[in-house]
Amino acid sequence: MVISWFTIQAPLRPSLDFVGGTRIQIELACAKKNNCEKPLTTAEVQAILDEEGLGNSSVQVLDKYTLSVRTKTLVEEQRTKLLDTLNQKIGTFDPETSQIDTVGPTIGQELFRSGFLALLVSFFGIAAYLSFRFQRDYAFFAIVALLHDVLITLGVFAVLGLIAGVEVDSLFLVSLLTIVGFSVNDTVVIYDRVRENFVNTPELSVDEIVDNAVSQTLTRSINTTLTTLLPLVAIFLFGGSTLKYFALALIIGFVAGAYSSIFIASTLLAWWRGRSPRPTLNYS
Repeated sequence: MVISWFTIQAPLRPSLDFVGGTRIQIELACAKKNNCEKPLTTAEVQAILDEEGLGNSSVQVLDKYTLSVRTKTLVEEQRTKLLDTLNQKIGTFDPETSQIDTVGPTIGQELFRSGFLALLVSFFGIAAYLSFRFQRDYAFFAIVALLHDVLITLGVFAVLGLIAGVEVDSLFLVSLLTIVGFSVNDTVVIYDRVRENFVNTPELSVDEIVDNAVSQTLTRSINTTLTTLLPLVAIFLFGGSTLKYFALALIIGFVAGAYSSIFIASTLLAWWRGRSPRPTLNYS
C-alpha cells in the first residue's frame, strides 16, 4: 500500500465510484470481416487519447478485443467524438456492447466517506458488543484480528492494483464489511468456548484452556469457512466481471478471518491472560 501511494498517490487504485469521471467500455465487432485481425494494445489507444487531449486517461485491454478507458468527465459531444475517433483509427466497435458510466467527483467522495464511516461504525459496534458480552480484553484482541483481516485484503488489492490495474469500488467496501462480520462470528465462537472452559476446567492453565477451546471449535471453523468459499469460488470463476473482484475480496478476507480467529485472537488472549493472575470473569 505504501508503494502504491508513492506510485499512484493512493493506497489502492480507486475506481470511478470514488474519484469521479467517465468510463467507456467498448468491444470490437468481430463479426465484421477483418475487424479483429490483431488484438488491441494499450499503446495505440493511449496515443489516440494523447492526440485528443486525454493523456491522463487510464487504458485497459480486456479479453484482447475489449477496451476500457477511464478519463475525466466527458459531456455527450466529447464522448461521441472520442468513439468516432476510435472507430476510425482502430476498428469498428459494436455499439450494442458499449458501456458508458459517468460519476461526478462530489458523488464519488460522498460514496467513499459513507463507506469508510460504515466500516468504522461496524468496528465500534463489534467492540461494544464484545465488551458487554465478554470483557474488554476479549474485545480488544478481536478488533486486532479484524484489523488483520481488513489489512490483508487491502494489501492484496494494492498489489493487484499495481500489477494488473485492479480498481476498488463501492462493492469492495461492501466486501470489507462482510469480512468483518464473518470473521468476528468465528472469533465469538472460540471466545465463548474459552469462557466455558474457564468455568468447567479452572484447574488448567490459561494456555491449556485456550488451546482446548480452539481444538474443540476447529472442525466447526474449517467446515464453515470451506462451505462458504465454495459458492464464492464459483462466483469468481463464472459470475462475470462485475462480481469477480467482489468475490475475490471475500475469498481473501474469509481465509484471513479463519486464520486470525484461530491463531491471532485466541493466542493473544492466552498471552495476555497468562501475564497476570486470572481475573474474575463475568459469566452472564
